[in-house]
Amino acid sequence: MLLHTPTAPGLWWRDAVIYQIYPRSFASSGGPIGDIPGAISRLDHLARLGVDAVWLSPFYRSPQRDAGYDVEDYRDIDPVFGTMDDVDALIARAHSLGLRIIFDIVPNHTSDRHVWFRQALEAGPGSPERERYWFRPAPNNWRSVFGGGAWTRVCDREDAPGSPWESDASWYLHLFDSSQPDLNWSNPEVQAEFRDILRFWLRRGVDGFRVDVAHGLVKDPALPNWEHTAAMVEGEKKPEKDEAAPMWNLDGVHDIYRQWRKVLDEFGPDRMLVAEAWVSPASAIAKYVRADEMSQSFNFEFLASAWTADRMRTVIADSLRNMDAVGATATWVLSNHDVIRATARLGLPDAGNYPKGIKEGDPLPDEVGHRRALAAHALMSALPGSAYIWQGEELNLPEHMALPDELREDPAYFRTKGEETGRDGCRVPLPWEADSPAFGFSPDGKSWLPQPPEWKEYAVDRESADPRSPLNLFRRMYALRRELRLGCGGLVDVTDGVAADSRGLAFLNTPASSLNAPDPAEGRGSAQEERRNDPGEHGLKGHGGLEGGVDLEGHGGLEEGRSRVSGEADEASKEPRGEVLVITAFDEPVRIPEGWRPILCSTDEALDGSVPADATAWFERA
Repeated sequence: MLLHTPTAPGLWWRDAVIYQIYPRSFASSGGPIGDIPGAISRLDHLARLGVDAVWLSPFYRSPQRDAGYDVEDYRDIDPVFGTMDDVDALIARAHSLGLRIIFDIVPNHTSDRHVWFRQALEAGPGSPERERYWFRPAPNNWRSVFGGGAWTRVCDREDAPGSPWESDASWYLHLFDSSQPDLNWSNPEVQAEFRDILRFWLRRGVDGFRVDVAHGLVKDPALPNWEHTAAMVEGEKKPEKDEAAPMWNLDGVHDIYRQWRKVLDEFGPDRMLVAEAWVSPASAIAKYVRADEMSQSFNFEFLASAWTADRMRTVIADSLRNMDAVGATATWVLSNHDVIRATARLGLPDAGNYPKGIKEGDPLPDEVGHRRALAAHALMSALPGSAYIWQGEELNLPEHMALPDELREDPAYFRTKGEETGRDGCRVPLPWEADSPAFGFSPDGKSWLPQPPEWKEYAVDRESADPRSPLNLFRRMYALRRELRLGCGGLVDVTDGVAADSRGLAFLNTPASSLNAPDPAEGRGSAQEERRNDPGEHGLKGHGGLEGGVDLEGHGGLEEGRSRVSGEADEASKEPRGEVLVITAFDEPVRIPEGWRPILCSTDEALDGSVPADATAWFERA
């Protein structure tokens, strides 16, 4: 079945690999916290990895109550991360390496130290300053994403004694921590301010923005009671059908992003917006990426999907269908700074139920999670659209589950009194050098969160020297993805002809030359008719090609395929090679059809005529 038609190369983000940097945990130029000069020093690693763009989590001036997602000044740099000159140097160095730069923007809330919120506290009830936020005489019953109530009484603040607001009984809304008051986006002043913030960074050369809590800016002005939890990551276990949340995914957010789109267009068509919108189903996500709104939205249904062939097949098909309907490209993502690493999640007994952190004493992920994470990355890297990768995934880093509680910093841990472990375990600083203090994260050997000793084996220098390491797998994979233009390819589901009798998936990624590719600037929904593809067209007719499998003599065929792509992709090749067969095996092996030779596999295990369980392999015609 044809799921997606190929596209001609278009705007850069449509088929990009985008790497997320968490500045405090990526690399430090000195001291326990990562910084911008440290990130600059390691950009060569990303260029060699083969990514196309870098997304940086916030480094704006902030009290760091929520690791920078509590912004005090959107036009300044927190001294812990460096200076504005450092940021300019980062942008320049990234661009010199051919890397685009995406900054995080946090529009749902500010820090309670933001000048606007300080003015609101001092001005008192009924003032214009308070109309920038949600102040009310009494709270409703909303709950915070981080646990506890979503309202704080002004006079109960720690800074209330002796202040002008020490007797103020008003309440303010914060869907996250009490130090993160929600902005009132019905206020024209708020809207104008953020358009100006976008222009400020666009003038400095930023290529795009990741929009934090993109679905949460607009609230029902009546602020009605709502008997449910304002959760972000819910995984596969959905609650019974509830009434629409009065703080999430309201139609008004789209008016905001239409205005933002106009701002970006002032700087040319190559500036992009990507939405962090925790909404479902995929048809709801598609509303954020219509032609006059955002460029992309994170595919959280894929991130939180159970590791089963049926579920993955459904999510992939639905994602492509809904994005095609509005002329947008799909995105694929497995981890980020808010969720446990894929190596942990995919090893849990119920991989589709995303826990809010994991620690010793919890049901521990099996080692199989590491194998499945590589298989999942190989699958998503072969799919049309863009792939987002969280720092450390290229090393197949595990979740740090043994962090001492006294060292945790995530406000979710404290607001839930430890009921939620929180996100610290996925934010531990990266290991760069196996034999250096703090594994080379900082010159003085300090690290704001301790790294587990076993991370020595995952250090960049050690993995770089091992041709069979996850890091070198990722390098080969991204080089092949670029060479074969898989991000622009079409996708044909041939599972029924390859893996119908097993628990596996099989897709053909077809180059643009094989079908009439539409202009990526045009919507593709009308062209995406439901139709069956004859498997025989691709050498997979019936099951005839499955009878004999393929003799690879251990890794011989695989190594041959790898050796051709061990370096950089052949940029001189203007025409893509032929179609690529992608097979993912889940609980049991999937036999390889005759006439195909492997060019990449997520495991070093000998194929022996089949793709082993919990592995993904790519093939081209022999």
